[in-house]
Amino acid sequence: MTDGRSLGRPAWLGRLPAALAHPLTSDRRLVVAGGATALTYAALILSTFPEFSVQLLARNPGDLLYGVATLTRETYRSVGWIGLGLIVAYALLAGVAATHAVTLSRRARRRNASTLLGVLPGFLAAGCAGCGAGVLGALGFVGAMATLPFDGNLLRLVGLSLLVFFLGRTGDPRTCAIDRAESS
Repeated sequence: MTDGRSLGRPAWLGRLPAALAHPLTSDRRLVVAGGATALTYAALILSTFPEFSVQLLARNPGDLLYGVATLTRETYRSVGWIGLGLIVAYALLAGVAATHAVTLSRRARRRNASTLLGVLPGFLAAGCAGCGAGVLGALGFVGAMATLPFDGNLLRLVGLSLLVFFLGRTGDPRTCAIDRAESS
């Protein structure tokens, strides 16, 4: 299989399909991806209106599904289909990134505990880039969202693009260029 350079594309773009297909290679990975997707979506949606979320969950944590459903509707009303679609896309890619993190941490655990610490910051950094709009609201800077162009959708798009780029650079986490170079 080529790395994409023969078609005039960057190598990371050629590895992106393998990265996106990684959660589909086993039932366990698919469950991890689904769980991480659901948790990420809930966190992103709840962070769009943090005061409402805190009040709702402090009163009754069992109202989580009600809060997610209500805030999904409010998010659609405030940023439209594009904004909601970007949030859903980021949640799906976060599920893929979670399976990559689990796979890489298992490989690192077999080798060395210090390399496991190298996987965690990369996963967290990719997560913060995509939910930057939600983090502003969670930190109390809800008014800052009004100053962002396109209702914060541009920030979401940049975070989503970074996550796609880093997933493409990783490719299939079960294979590694360093491993191939060491075995030759």
